[in-house]
Amino acid sequence: MLRVGVVGCGAIGSIICRALDKDIEGAELVAIHEHHTENIESLCAELSCKPGVMKISEMVKEVDLVVESASAIAVPQAAIPALKSGCDVMIMSVGALVDRQLLDALVNLARKQNCRIFLPSGAVAGIDGIKSASVAPVHSVTLTTTKPPKGLAGAPYVVANDIDLDSFDRPEVIFDGTAIEAVRAFPANVNVAACISLAGVGVDRTRVKIVVDPGSNRNRHEIEVIGDFGRFASVVENIPFPENPRTSYLAALSAVATLKKIASPLQIGT
Repeated sequence: MLRVGVVGCGAIGSIICRALDKDIEGAELVAIHEHHTENIESLCAELSCKPGVMKISEMVKEVDLVVESASAIAVPQAAIPALKSGCDVMIMSVGALVDRQLLDALVNLARKQNCRIFLPSGAVAGIDGIKSASVAPVHSVTLTTTKPPKGLAGAPYVVANDIDLDSFDRPEVIFDGTAIEAVRAFPANVNVAACISLAGVGVDRTRVKIVVDPGSNRNRHEIEVIGDFGRFASVVENIPFPENPRTSYLAALSAVATLKKIASPLQIGT
C-alpha cells in the first residue's frame, strides 16, 4: 500500500485527499499538512481515513510519497525534506521549477536517494505528444492561454502594467513572451507553461500568449507543436474552480490520475 502525505489542502489538495480516501486503489492518505486551520477541520470532518495532521518534518517519516499542492514557495519546503528522507514527491506548483537551480537540486537529490519526482500534466492535454516529439528536433512550441478577467486578476504583470481587466469588450492578447517570462508574470495562472516547457524545448524556447476574454467563463489552453515529426495541436477548455478561478478542474483531476498511475502496476502512455 502506497502511503501518501499531502501538503496543502486548498481546492486541489482537498480533491486529492478525497480521492485517496475513497477512489485510489493501492494508496492511502496517511498525513496532511496545512497552515489554514479551517481547511483542516472541514476536510478531516468528511474523510473516513482520518489522516494525521503533521509538520512536514514528521510527515516524511511516515509516508512513501509527498504531494505538494500548496504554492510555489512550498515546493522546496516540501520536496527537499521528503527526498532527503527517501520519499518520492509529486509537485503541483510546477512553475517553481523554472528556477533551474532548484530543479537541478531536486533532480540531483532524487537521483542520490533513488527517488522519483512526478509532475502531473495539469490543465492541458498533449504532454505525451510533446515528450515523444522532443526525441527528434522540435522547431517551436506555442501555448495560448485564454481566461476570463477574474482568472487573471492580481497577476504581477497585470498590476505592474496597470491593466484594467474589466475594460475589455472582446478577446485581446495582453502578454506575448517566453515561458520563463510568463511564469514570472502570471505565477498563479500558468503552471501549464512550465510543465509544457519541461516536457519539451525548455522555458526559453517555449512561446506563451495570454489572452483576456470578457465573454468567456472557461480557461482555454491551446498548444501547437511543430517539429521533424510534423505538427500537432491540442485545445482544452477547462471549467474553473468556483472557489479559485485561477485553477482549472482538470488540473486536480490530473493529480488524481497521476496518483492512480503511481499506485497501479499497469502504466499507460509515454
